[in-house]
Amino acid sequence: MSATSSGTLYVVGTPIGNLGDLSARARSVLGAVDLIAAEDTRRTRRLLSSIELNATLMAYHEHNEQQRTPVLIGRLQQGDSVALVSDAGMPSISDPGLRLVRAALAEKLPVVSVPGPTAVIAALTISGLATDRFVFEGFLPRRSGPRRQRVDALLSESRTMVFYEAVHRIAATLETLAGLFGPDRPAAIARELTKLHERVYTGTLAGLKSQLGNEIPLKGEFVLLVAGSADVRSASTAEAQRIFAILSNELSAKAAVALTAKITGLSRNDVYQLTRLPD
Repeated sequence: MSATSSGTLYVVGTPIGNLGDLSARARSVLGAVDLIAAEDTRRTRRLLSSIELNATLMAYHEHNEQQRTPVLIGRLQQGDSVALVSDAGMPSISDPGLRLVRAALAEKLPVVSVPGPTAVIAALTISGLATDRFVFEGFLPRRSGPRRQRVDALLSESRTMVFYEAVHRIAATLETLAGLFGPDRPAAIARELTKLHERVYTGTLAGLKSQLGNEIPLKGEFVLLVAGSADVRSASTAEAQRIFAILSNELSAKAAVALTAKITGLSRNDVYQLTRLPD
């Protein structure tokens, strides 16, 4: 694909599990470009081998993208065409790629998308949750404090929320979400998408957490989906429950109810009902 003018940067989607999901167009582009910038060259080499392609690869990942971006821009300016791929799915969606795309656009170089599988959409379409409006939140912070702060900022979010999560943090994340959104918030977990053991589990945040390690094996890759707040009042409800839980550790139940009502603007009776306290 070399040319006398500048080359093209192709952002290529690759399978997230099932190799049969690699499109014919992606195969064609990967076989024709001068260079493939790959998040993990070993993984990409295996993909290429499966379709009997041999290509020149350059490692391009979060630890070297600052240094490699100018090199790749130089190759494009010299007329070489480059395919950008991540380990799975679409580059720059919780994977490296944004820096290179921005740099190419800044230099007015052609950037072309070759769409492919992405776990966000695959999970959303089989979750049973609303798909007309949604927000992708990627990975939540690893530490509990920042994670709670990020979830707290989503209390009034009315769209379906989509998260990626590692197997060793899924329990803690569900606990945080249930504590702030309420245990009965509808949710779904999609595991091992497009692979042999693909499953989608639906229910509530508390219900899904109780299934971890039993009905839901703690292995593989997870996409977590959570229904948005039904209305502003439901967001206020979750916030009141969160505040009461904190205050009740330090105060009597009645004092915690009174202060929660004062902070949130809800009536004391509403707070009693939310916290299932006797009158």
